[in-house]
Amino acid sequence: MTDATAAGTATGGSGASGRRVLIAADKFKGSLTAAEVAGHLAAGLRRAVPGVDVAALPVADGGDGTVDAAVAAGFERRTQRVTGPLGEPVTAAYALRGDTAVVEMAEASGLRHLPRGTYAPLTAGTHGTGELLRAALDAGARTVVLGVGGSATTDGGAGMLTALGARFTDAHGTPLAPGGGPLARLAAADLTGLDPRLARTRVVLACDVDNPLTGPKGAAAVYGPQKGASPDDVTALDAALDHYTRVLEAAAGPRAAEYARAPGAGAAGGMGYGALVGLDAVFRPGIDVMLDVLGFAAALDGADLVITGEGSLDAQTLHGKAPVGVAAAARRRGVPVVAVCGVLSLDEAVLRGVGISRAYALASLERDRERCMAEAGPLLERLAERVAADFLR
Repeated sequence: MTDATAAGTATGGSGASGRRVLIAADKFKGSLTAAEVAGHLAAGLRRAVPGVDVAALPVADGGDGTVDAAVAAGFERRTQRVTGPLGEPVTAAYALRGDTAVVEMAEASGLRHLPRGTYAPLTAGTHGTGELLRAALDAGARTVVLGVGGSATTDGGAGMLTALGARFTDAHGTPLAPGGGPLARLAAADLTGLDPRLARTRVVLACDVDNPLTGPKGAAAVYGPQKGASPDDVTALDAALDHYTRVLEAAAGPRAAEYARAPGAGAAGGMGYGALVGLDAVFRPGIDVMLDVLGFAAALDGADLVITGEGSLDAQTLHGKAPVGVAAAARRRGVPVVAVCGVLSLDEAVLRGVGISRAYALASLERDRERCMAEAGPLLERLAERVAADFLR
């Protein structure tokens, strides 16, 4: 089955089994896109129950794969050459339908754009994300869903705001170099030059973390090490971000300090903070935003079973990841939910507590991790046959 077929609405033909299944799974990172996951699950279900009515709605929670999920749901993919996290040009995509755009930060400023084994925790910047937002505005977007996650940066969104017209200068009036490290030398911030179209645009910050900007649970302390930051780098970045908020407070008023403590401000190296202060963004859990944008409520109509999932069902899943969001939305409608995954680390009681009746793991079929990832598609089809045996007969 092709990705396009998997991403359609109802694709089960006559539905001779009398049962309708909605597949609303996230990607299996490193193995399959969300659309590919749906395709393999659909193939396994149909093999087990010929004529079963299958609908597929690939989902994402605002991180990697968010644009792909939007495109699979009918948005148009647009591409733009933008500035990568290290200053080099990269090609990034966003999704557009009518006057709504889905912008994925990782497309422009993500770790994916760093050479393997190379990190730049002090100097990686978010200028390209601002350029991608500007491209969406140029295309007519007046509602922008900004998905954050997978970033290579810890610059508090300063690069993004610069690309949209803000100015950040040192004591000599010289524009700051990119990255979080130079924020320690910030002397003045001027947001008056921000693109005036932003005042007429609703920006929704879609993310699955609730960290503040600074402190022991802040952007640098929690996520800096994942981006190559040493303990000294973390200390320097946290201090630089704290200084950044104080300078912004002088430019934007007390709300700049309040936003630094807001849930989500520390998302994606402080991109959340930059969006809250400079774009007047509204924070919402990423999966909730994406379910609305993708039309999950309508897709759920008539479903007898929902299959969700992601690569690993673990403690992180419980903090706003796609499977939990899907399960919560389906439970409100009284539709049972099962999950598929590569690795399962949650017990049955925890799963039931979040609305997942049962979980099926690829690791139960193939213990070798590399082989499991390489053969994820066929293994998913076998799991789908198990789901069909347990829930569709």
